[in-house]
Amino acid sequence: MYLRSLEILRNKDHDSKTYPFTIPAIKELDSISFETNVTFLVGENGSGKSTLLEAIAYQCGFNTAGGGRNNAYEVDASASILGDHIRLSWMPKITNGFFLRAETFYHFASHMDTLPESLQYYGGRSLHEQSHGEAFLSLFTHRFGKRAIYLLDEPEAALSPARQLALLRIIKDLEHDAQFIIATHSPILLGYPNAQILNFDVQPVAEIRYEDTLHYIITRRFLENRKAVLKEIFED
Repeated sequence: MYLRSLEILRNKDHDSKTYPFTIPAIKELDSISFETNVTFLVGENGSGKSTLLEAIAYQCGFNTAGGGRNNAYEVDASASILGDHIRLSWMPKITNGFFLRAETFYHFASHMDTLPESLQYYGGRSLHEQSHGEAFLSLFTHRFGKRAIYLLDEPEAALSPARQLALLRIIKDLEHDAQFIIATHSPILLGYPNAQILNFDVQPVAEIRYEDTLHYIITRRFLENRKAVLKEIFED
């Protein structure tokens, strides 16, 4: 494990009445300790998990539009507002890694097409020539390695259930030499054994058991009693 903790800095430039400090989870957050090599951030849309992940990417020197330290391209609205207001504690500090931002992955793929010599690190062909899910797996399989930190924002967005399981295998193969911090809604990914799960739907942010996450509870209820759940939803 490389990134041990982060701290929110409330300095003279901090304004509690402006975004992102108006997000309840960020407003009440002082620090987070990372206890394992695999940490999941869970919570509803708008809960602050992606905002925090983006701020970590900023402090790591990764492109906040998605990529590593050497991927220089711009995407509108990808700047990190929170990035200057956190402090990361490392042991040891590493500079290798990648920030996957699912919503801007198309722009990252276009950027890689301008660097054909780099395609060997992504399966040897343009990411645009692969399906969305294939491109994600090419990234995970060929770009990810040891002694690095990987920040993944909703990687399940392009992955079928089978490919989510494939990602779990990749994480397992790298777990002892790499660190993963993943914002997700996927009950499959959240099932990774012995992972730390941080719940952004409560203030302050706190650890939660896999079986206590809404992702697990709702999915299990639906699969075990689909007709009753649908009847409840569809009734006027």
